[in-house]
Amino acid sequence: MKVPKRRRVEVAVISDVHLGTYGCHAPELLRYLKSIKPKVLVLNGDIVDIWQFSKSYWPPAHMRVVRHLVGLLTKGTRIHYLTGNHDELLRKFVGARLGALSIANKLVLDLPEGKAWFFHGDVFDVTMRHARWLAKLGAQGYDLLILLNRLVNFGLQKLGRPRVALSKVVKDRVKGAVSLISDFELTAAGIAAEEGYRYVACGHIHQPEMKTISTPQGEVLYLNSGDWVENLTALEYTTAAGWQLYRYALDPRMQQPLEPEEPDTADATLLADLLAEFKLGQKVADK
Repeated sequence: MKVPKRRRVEVAVISDVHLGTYGCHAPELLRYLKSIKPKVLVLNGDIVDIWQFSKSYWPPAHMRVVRHLVGLLTKGTRIHYLTGNHDELLRKFVGARLGALSIANKLVLDLPEGKAWFFHGDVFDVTMRHARWLAKLGAQGYDLLILLNRLVNFGLQKLGRPRVALSKVVKDRVKGAVSLISDFELTAAGIAAEEGYRYVACGHIHQPEMKTISTPQGEVLYLNSGDWVENLTALEYTTAAGWQLYRYALDPRMQQPLEPEEPDTADATLLADLLAEFKLGQKVADK
C-alpha cells in the first residue's frame, strides 16, 4: 500500500497524551504523527503520565510514539516539551536542552501575525493548587472509568448499538464543577492580552477549542489542543492557513483499520529503567 505524502506544517501542538495509561490512544497518535512533517512540535504537557506509570502496563505502541518523537529530532524537527501536572516531575529538568529538544514550563513563539504563548494550564486548576492528593485520586478513578467505558463499548458494538463516552461525560462535569472551563479560557486569554500575545495555547482540560476572545486589552485567539484520550485532536499552524484544529475522526486518511500490535514487554522495562535513571519512579511512589 502506498504511504500518503506527509503534510508540511510549521507548528504542531499535542497535549494530554497520557502515555502509560489505558485511555491513551497511542496507535492513533502515531499514525497522525507519521502523517505530518512539522518544523516545530510543541508537546504541551501530560505526554507521559508519570503519576500513574506502571511497569506492568506499557504497550509497544506507547514506546513506538516515544521512538518516533526521537526520530523527529534526528530529522530536524525542533521539539519543545512543556511540563504538565501528570509529568510535573520533569520540571526539575526545566531549561535543559538536548540537541533540538528543550524542556520548559512555557514557551513563546514569534509568528508572522504576532506572538503565541504556550503552557499546559494546570496552574489555573483549583485541585492542583490546593488539593494535589485529590487530583491524583481523581486521575486514578478516571483511568478505571476508561477501562469500564471500553468494556461497555465492546458490548454495545456486539449488539450493533452506538458507542457511549462515559469518560467524557464524567470528565466534563467534574472539570466544570472544579475549575469552570469558561473561566479557564477567559483567564488564559486575559493574561495573554496583558502580555501582548496574539495567541494563547493550552491543554489540560481535554477540551479542544479555537476561538477569539475579547478582553479589555484586545482580542486573543484562544487555542486548546484537546487530548489523545477522548477527542484525539491537535493544533496545526501554517503561514498560509493560520491556526487549524485537527480532529483525527474527521481525517479520511486516518479511517483505515489500524495494524494489530505485537506484544513486547521489553519496552515497559526499558522505560521503567529510564525513569529510575532520572530518579522519577521513586518520587512518584512517594507522592
